[in-house]
Amino acid sequence: MNSTTRIYRIHDLLRRHRRPVPMRRFCEELEVSRATIKRDIQLMRDQLGAPLEYDPGANGYYYAEHEGPFELPGVWLNHSELYALLASEQLLEAVQPGVLSDRIGPLRGRLRRLLGASGASAEEFARRVRIDRVTSRAAPGEAFAPVADATLSRRQLAFTYHGRARDDRSDRHVHPQQLIHYRGNWYLSAWCTDREALRVFSLDRIEDATVLDAPAQDEDTTEHDRYLRGSFGIFTGTAESWAVLRFSARAARWVADERWHPDQIGRWTPDGQWELQVPYSDPTELIQEVLRHGPDATVIAPEALRQHVADELRRAVAQYC
Repeated sequence: MNSTTRIYRIHDLLRRHRRPVPMRRFCEELEVSRATIKRDIQLMRDQLGAPLEYDPGANGYYYAEHEGPFELPGVWLNHSELYALLASEQLLEAVQPGVLSDRIGPLRGRLRRLLGASGASAEEFARRVRIDRVTSRAAPGEAFAPVADATLSRRQLAFTYHGRARDDRSDRHVHPQQLIHYRGNWYLSAWCTDREALRVFSLDRIEDATVLDAPAQDEDTTEHDRYLRGSFGIFTGTAESWAVLRFSARAARWVADERWHPDQIGRWTPDGQWELQVPYSDPTELIQEVLRHGPDATVIAPEALRQHVADELRRAVAQYC
C-alpha cells in the first residue's frame, strides 16, 4: 500500500469517528508499523495542512476542526499524473515565460506539496526533465496580456503592427478570433476591419495594444478553420497550388513520420524515397522547410516553386564562392 492510499484510509478513519482514533486502530486497519503511521500523519500536517491533534489519554489522533470539516485537497493524484501536470507547468512557462507566473505560482506550489505527500520529489523532477525553447523569437512581452484578454473576453482590439516583410508600421482594428502557438512563437488570428479579411499577426510585432469596449464578432468557425488550415504554414489562406517534394532515403526516416499539413499525401517510391504532397499559398515558409533539408530534399513540382528554391540555393552557394 503506497502513501497516497494510506493517507486516504487515515482520513477516512478520522472522518468516521467522533473520538480520537487510537494508534493501534490505524496499525491494524492499514497493516503497517507505528512509525509509518506517524510519518503519514506528519506528512498530512506539513504538506496537506491537516489540523491533526494528538490525544495522550486515548493515544490517538483527531481533526481539530475549528474552521469546519477538513477535506483532503480536491486534486489528489498518483505519481504519473502529478509528473504530467508538472511537465505541463514547465511547458506553459517555456511557451510564455513570466506572463503566466502569477497565475501558475499557486498551482505550482500545490503540485509540489501533493508530490511530496505522495513520496516523490519535485526537485528530482526538475533535475531530470528539461524543456528548452529553441529557435523561438523573443517573447511578445507587453502585447501578450492585452491580446489574450481581448481574445478571451471577446472584445475588439486596436494596435500598431510592425510587419517584417515590408518593415513598415500600420494601425489595425481587429476582432480577435484565436491565439495560436506555432513553432515556438505566438500569433493572433483576427478579422481585420482595415483589410476586411481574416489575417494572422505575430504577437512579437504588435505594439501599443489596447482592448476596446466594443464586443468582438465571431467569424464562422468553418471559414476560420479553412483559412488557418487551408495551406502549409502559419500565413495560410486558401491553397493556390500543391507542392510535390521528394526526400532521400536518409531524410525519409524522419520526414515520413512528420505531419506537415492535415491534408498531406505521402507515399514511398520504389527506390526508398519519400514523396510528400502539401497544399500551399504563400511559399515562403515551405521554401525554408525545403532548404532546411539541403540536398536531401527536391522540389518536383510545380516548376515555379522548383525555380524559386533553385534560386535560393544559388544565392546561398554564391556566399561561399
